[in-house]
Amino acid sequence: MSIKVNQLSKTYGSQKALNAVSFEINKPEIVGFLGPNGAGKSTMMKILTTYIKATEGTVEVNGFDVNTQSRNVQASVGYLPEHNPLYLEMYVKEYLSFNAKAYKVPKDRIAAVIEQTGLTPEAHKKISQLSKGYRQRVGLANALLHNPDVLILDEPTTGLDPNQLVAIRTLIQNLGKEKTVFLSTHIMQEVEAMCDRVIIINKGKIVADKTLKELRKNKTQTIVVEFDYRIEDAFIKRIPNVVSVKNTYEFVYEITFDTIEDRRPLVFDFAQENDLKILQLHQKTANLESMFRTLTQH
Repeated sequence: MSIKVNQLSKTYGSQKALNAVSFEINKPEIVGFLGPNGAGKSTMMKILTTYIKATEGTVEVNGFDVNTQSRNVQASVGYLPEHNPLYLEMYVKEYLSFNAKAYKVPKDRIAAVIEQTGLTPEAHKKISQLSKGYRQRVGLANALLHNPDVLILDEPTTGLDPNQLVAIRTLIQNLGKEKTVFLSTHIMQEVEAMCDRVIIINKGKIVADKTLKELRKNKTQTIVVEFDYRIEDAFIKRIPNVVSVKNTYEFVYEITFDTIEDRRPLVFDFAQENDLKILQLHQKTANLESMFRTLTQH
């Protein structure tokens, strides 16, 4: 068992940031930790990494108690905080060498994590010269220096452009093949692309804990389409397998089908047959987004 959380609570004054939270994570597994701002995500991650202590409950990471065996926990965890704390005036290799001495790991480990995280082209530069994406890679390289069994990543893809997102996503997916990765994010598409499982927290309590396979058992899909003028919902329902139609904005419609088979070709044919122009047409990741909104909107 890589992470075991049992009846964990954390109180700040009169506010309960975490309220009797329990879950377990095995290795290897990539678990997305979701929740609105203020739900308790960062508090949980700080407790898992021994930065703060819980008010009640127990936590074990790699079999070590976070309160009584904090050094062992720190030695087996790699942590990338939301605000990546880097020394911008240092060179990439210099920064990693500095931390390698703190971890007491051999020098050849520096070259290994530079290659693993794709930093080789930028390794000779100062960190201040790097893009946001490469700075995130430096943070990940630092978290991997001591070859931890567990990676805890707080918003690892925030602020990245689409190309950087793909690169960091691929890196995390590869790491998740042999390590436990526990990550928080607000980007639903990233969760669906990377994670094996999703834990949703709201107001300090876990409100959902499901694998992606369980989420995908819902045999429906939602397609968003924008026509060049408004048409009646009943008219759209003539398309086979339609269960509901929602006019969300002006000429934009969300069409839900009772099948996971891609129905975009049918929508396109429907438009062609009825002399409609399509201004946009795409599938909506409805399962995770709709569940998240339902569970956290109140």
